[in-house]
Amino acid sequence: MGQSLNKFAKEEKKGMEIGPVIEECYDRYFINTNDWNSADFCHAVCQTVEDINKTLGSTQFRVPKTKTLENAYKKHHQGKGKSLTKEEFQKILQQVILDTGVTNVGAKDMLFYLYGVPATALFFKQRLVPNLIPNEAFIPLVTSATVFLLAKFNKI
Repeated sequence: MGQSLNKFAKEEKKGMEIGPVIEECYDRYFINTNDWNSADFCHAVCQTVEDINKTLGSTQFRVPKTKTLENAYKKHHQGKGKSLTKEEFQKILQQVILDTGVTNVGAKDMLFYLYGVPATALFFKQRLVPNLIPNEAFIPLVTSATVFLLAKFNKI
């Protein structure tokens, strides 16, 4: 139960980190939107998603499809010819992120570390001191240490 609450708190913290990034991106990319076409809007949203990914680290959002962006834009942007407001932009981005989902690029790193570090450590152990620690104890020890460090650095 405690672990579930910790996980919920981490997700809430990530949500709090995204808010300022969205506002900053709105101020940076959505300055003059009166004469924009769909390609300009798509580019600005992709830049925003990229900035969110940089802020969050291992959790990565997919870049949305053009059709999804157009549908969200038509649904949430009320005034034709008027600039997009911050509230409309936040609603659009929220819908786009929920529709596209999350791709966890960090999972690839985790698998690389879980298999690569023990294999490399075993290679060096076999070359330097083959009989010091038996392989049956060495491999689980290195794997456990790798998992501990990944958890400590919030990669898992």
